[in-house]
Amino acid sequence: MKKYFILLSIIVFSLTWGCKDDDFLNKNPNTILLNDQVWSDPSLVTSVLADLYGRYVDQQTITNWPEFTNFDEAFPSESGQFWRVQTNPQYDYGWWGDWDYGYIRELNLFIQKCKAADKLSESDRTRFLAEARFLRAANYFEKVKRMGGVPLITEPMEYDFSGDPTYLQHARAKESEVYDFVINELDTLKTMLPDNASIKSRATKGLALAMQARAALYAGSIAKYGTKTPSVSLSGGEVGIPAEKAQGYYQKALTAAQELISSGKYSLYLKKPDDLQDNFASLFTDKGSNPEVIFAQDFKLKSGVIEGWTVSNQPRSSAEEQQGGRVNPSLNLVQSFELLDNTYAQLPDISTGDTVYFNNPSDAFANRDARLGGTIIIPGSKFKGKTVDIWAGYMLKNGSIISGDHFGANAILPGKSTDEQVVGFDGPIDGLEYSAQTGFYVRKFLDPTVGSGQLGTQSDVWWVRYRYGEVLLNAAEAAFELGDKTTAAGYLNQVRSRAGLTKPLTESDITFDRIVHERKVELAFEGHEMFDMKRWRLAHVIWDGTNMTHVTTNLGKADEVSTMIFGLWPYKIYNPGSPNNGKYVFKQVRPSRVTSPHTWRLGNYYSKIGDDVRTNNPKIVKNPNQ
Repeated sequence: MKKYFILLSIIVFSLTWGCKDDDFLNKNPNTILLNDQVWSDPSLVTSVLADLYGRYVDQQTITNWPEFTNFDEAFPSESGQFWRVQTNPQYDYGWWGDWDYGYIRELNLFIQKCKAADKLSESDRTRFLAEARFLRAANYFEKVKRMGGVPLITEPMEYDFSGDPTYLQHARAKESEVYDFVINELDTLKTMLPDNASIKSRATKGLALAMQARAALYAGSIAKYGTKTPSVSLSGGEVGIPAEKAQGYYQKALTAAQELISSGKYSLYLKKPDDLQDNFASLFTDKGSNPEVIFAQDFKLKSGVIEGWTVSNQPRSSAEEQQGGRVNPSLNLVQSFELLDNTYAQLPDISTGDTVYFNNPSDAFANRDARLGGTIIIPGSKFKGKTVDIWAGYMLKNGSIISGDHFGANAILPGKSTDEQVVGFDGPIDGLEYSAQTGFYVRKFLDPTVGSGQLGTQSDVWWVRYRYGEVLLNAAEAAFELGDKTTAAGYLNQVRSRAGLTKPLTESDITFDRIVHERKVELAFEGHEMFDMKRWRLAHVIWDGTNMTHVTTNLGKADEVSTMIFGLWPYKIYNPGSPNNGKYVFKQVRPSRVTSPHTWRLGNYYSKIGDDVRTNNPKIVKNPNQ
């Protein structure tokens, strides 16, 4: 045995001695790309950049449907999400926080390496550098929206292992300083990025201007309306912006928006002028030469990069899987859409004595802003060519109801001997998940393509983050705040005309209430509601914890309390021999699972900074009211 061991040792020694040490030790790994390899190949740099784009921060998005049911836009028709309308744990101070400096570090490293990448062409390097700086500015914008002032780190930091990390600790910048950084960066980047409106999923000049307008508008709002909540501020300026800065920010917002508008490179989507409801819905699903979309998170079926919004929210009666119906828009939102003569009108409700009979349930929503049907699936409307089956049961002559507890349930009606359907295949059925428990389904971002509702296929409809319609609204708001109501009316009228509203607004029509209303109906389910209410300091006013028994009647009022989700259910009349037999009436309901009002605390205006963050860095001061 000993001889065999000696012989094996000699063989191994001989083999290793025969190796060329330098070649062996310097062999490149085949599973790791080295810096020199990456930064000499534009396609490899693009793949690194794609990962950084993939980590873009959103709050509400089609890849996370429950986020749209946290306030009064919609009800979550899934039993595992009912808690969102029963308690308020989601309003914890840290719920929408963002303190991810790992992402900032990676962006800073990318910028540092890109500057030194002399093997790239000048044009490639300029674009890559501008895109990384854009993503960094975008992330600081997301951070300041949530946290207020945060440390502004623009160089990658390295620990020297000295045992003293204090030189790595940075204090929070003022809230205004972070906004200024974002706005100034975008001012520089608009000259470095491609001026190409056909690019939708990467940064462009148009996107830099759109984000600059939005960021400056936010800063101006906080400066102006922050005076209504003096306790929501810090003495060092980490939270709160001086009121005297408001006009300057509004001017920057208007200037950026007008530069984009005057470029003529974007326009409102209007490919289907004969059906303005379908036109508005198609704006969010049409990825072919869409003139309105400025920036979107894209998906590709062939690449397996897909999203499940349609699977989660398709009408249950025509679903391609046993899935769908989760986001139920609220009556609170539905009745916000005006009549075509610019007036507000509550929808018929027999419980208040307003008994109106309709031949088709969709008739109750006729002659309204086309954005209603483009945003929400109402009773009697169609999706993928099929009429949704939303009706809550039969109402008898004496007012009693015959219905069922499952989709399309059957029962025997008085005077008959055989079963027949007594409730819609979409509901509404109180407490039954996936049914239209408010009487409505969401339409915005639903994919009309056959197969998009299948788990094995899903959808590649994009998530639109910036679009021209919002730019017009931002310009209108900034102009209004600067006292130019005529210009504001002009921009609002463009958006409203696309929605079928034919009576133009005049200077006298332009009020703060009008600005708030227009954003609510145009931008529903696009992730703006919470942040708009925050920047206007309206969140604690409208979500004040009041236990409501009836939806608000003061439509179009920006500060009207709206704390609980309501629905509107259609019933078929069963009264043989009556001229109203077979017609529909509506009844307002509050779904039984809605048991707790929305309550926005002053501490919710800025997210909690984690105790671990403050322990590691004593220079970080707490946010107010926390």
